[in-house]
Amino acid sequence: MEKFKVALLQLIPTYNEDGNLQKGISYCRLAKELEADLALFPEMWNTGYCFPLEDKNSWIKNAIDRESNFIKKFQEEAKKLDMAIAVTYLEKREGLPRNTVSIIDRFGNCILNYAKVHTCDFDVEKYLTPGDDFYVAELNMRIGKIKIGAMICYDREFPESARILMLKGAEIVLVPNACPIEINRKSQLCTRAFENMLGIAMANYAGGKPDCNGHSLAYDGIVYGDTGIQEIESRDTLIIEAGEAEGIYMAEFDIGRIREYRKREVWGNAYRKPKNYSMLISEEIEEPFIRNDAHR
Repeated sequence: MEKFKVALLQLIPTYNEDGNLQKGISYCRLAKELEADLALFPEMWNTGYCFPLEDKNSWIKNAIDRESNFIKKFQEEAKKLDMAIAVTYLEKREGLPRNTVSIIDRFGNCILNYAKVHTCDFDVEKYLTPGDDFYVAELNMRIGKIKIGAMICYDREFPESARILMLKGAEIVLVPNACPIEINRKSQLCTRAFENMLGIAMANYAGGKPDCNGHSLAYDGIVYGDTGIQEIESRDTLIIEAGEAEGIYMAEFDIGRIREYRKREVWGNAYRKPKNYSMLISEEIEEPFIRNDAHR
């Protein structure tokens, strides 16, 4: 199989929805010129994660639904370019909005809609409704079918997010992001790829946006080489790390190699002991982890 090419769109928002729409479409066209199979936006692109964030009414006012012109334009562009697009937005719903990514296939169809489960309730995302599950869809690409999932920003800090996606069959996980990336967050993302034997692509806002610093990342999750001799073949799983500058950063995943690796290595699901994990789904919280602002 040929490599699956993901364009990490590390952008600076224009601070209005129409401007973000036009800039987003322009960068999708540039990504296609770079032979991308999929273009990935940073978190909540329709707003650029930029509006009066402390104002609850602003969150509601800036939300759009899946039938909006903003989403339809990206669907049209995906079909025109014969390229998948993972577009992000503040999604309107009854009650408080959601932080959502829709994966549009190269035929213009939304094949996956995912709302951020681990909302930052301790901060301005207290004005969001958390998502209720993690999803995997089959993406029909020119190079073949790929099982793809998504998680958003803070989701990557919880191992359960990527683990559920792996258990549901994900081979590649897309991660729209909007926060500073430093060594520990890099390590988290690398670990999610490693422990689940899957590719991860993360697109962050460029350094010109407040509270963001670029460093979009991709890992392929293949820790050991083709012979499986662990003592001598441990390798760096990093595919690409951007700097802070605005631009398109290409991550190429060798899907065939990822699949072969998953057939022989030991993480995955074969040796897990789920009967011993019941505490992981307990709703009980004890000190020092009680937080009165958490959405449960």
